[in-house]
Amino acid sequence: MDPDGLSIERMKLRAHDMSERTARRGRESAQERLERLRGRSFMILQCAVTAGASWWLAAEVLNHPTPFFAPVAAIICLGFTFGQRLRRGIEVAIGVALGVLVGDVFVTFFGTGVWQIIIVCGLAMCLATLIGAGNLMTIQAGVQSIIVISFAPRPDQALDRWLDAVVGCALALAMATIAPSAPLRRPRLLAAALMQEMARTLSAAEDALRRGDQEAADAVLDQARRGERDLAALEEAVKEGLAVVRYSPFRRSQVSSVESYGGLYEPLDRANRNLRVLARRCAVSLWRRQTVPSSYLAMMAALAETAQFMGNELYDGRLPTAGRERLLELGRQSSHLVLNENLSAVVILAQLRSIVTDLLELTGLSYAEARAAIPDMD
Repeated sequence: MDPDGLSIERMKLRAHDMSERTARRGRESAQERLERLRGRSFMILQCAVTAGASWWLAAEVLNHPTPFFAPVAAIICLGFTFGQRLRRGIEVAIGVALGVLVGDVFVTFFGTGVWQIIIVCGLAMCLATLIGAGNLMTIQAGVQSIIVISFAPRPDQALDRWLDAVVGCALALAMATIAPSAPLRRPRLLAAALMQEMARTLSAAEDALRRGDQEAADAVLDQARRGERDLAALEEAVKEGLAVVRYSPFRRSQVSSVESYGGLYEPLDRANRNLRVLARRCAVSLWRRQTVPSSYLAMMAALAETAQFMGNELYDGRLPTAGRERLLELGRQSSHLVLNENLSAVVILAQLRSIVTDLLELTGLSYAEARAAIPDMD
């Protein structure tokens, strides 16, 4: 085939590869959005039901004609309690109720206007600050006071809107104690997903090195870097889960369970950092055309299988203690491998051994115990 023909073929292959990557990213993005919706489905349902219930309560029990602030206050409070639970929910509730109260009192005597908005906003925020409010409560007080003064009440309304806000906030805080089980499962599922993604990254790195595929190695590095975002999600989920079990009277018996999954974060963080270094060195070794011994690649494949096994254990609701023997055996085998003469191969082996140490911590060993369990190189 002539050179021009070869160039055209390469361009076609590259275009096909780019289209596949674009489609894959599109699927991943859609999957992430669906996962986000699934994760927030309970919160959305909770907000909708509480908004309706607070309107009904203010309208039917308190006999208020249009209790606008009841569902608004309920949604604001529940929106902040989800993930932060009662501490921030109470803070928001106080800010909302205080802002509505100040606005209601002020507009009843002085009406609405520019100077009224300036004074009532400043007054509400000053009062919130004086009672020891944080930024969130202070801002809510200012916002709610402005909303109230913008909608002037009828003479017979008096403090109806403040009572509506109190009803909405109280109902929201009561609903917040009915904790869903999702925040308790989420840290475990995220940790499992991290382990399985780590397994896929190790497998992809091993495959790229065996085939000598530079582009595949670059893709592996991008794949390894995505773990940082997943770790941030895990850290947030652990905090949310702990808040749920500590403040909800229905979930306190599960504190130790959530804490045990929370303990997975630090070793997973270190393992992910070591994985990124390994992926980067794999790309460098292919760029420099340096050979990585097949024994190192075999260890990489075995470590990928072990990481996949541990991820499956987490998905099934078990801490991955069953992976300890596999990891100890990998550590023993790695100590007998011959050090290669090129730097990239040595770094890859060192990172594999470091990842084995990190994963041993997931099985219940301390850092010192895990480090001592990996023999020195022969």
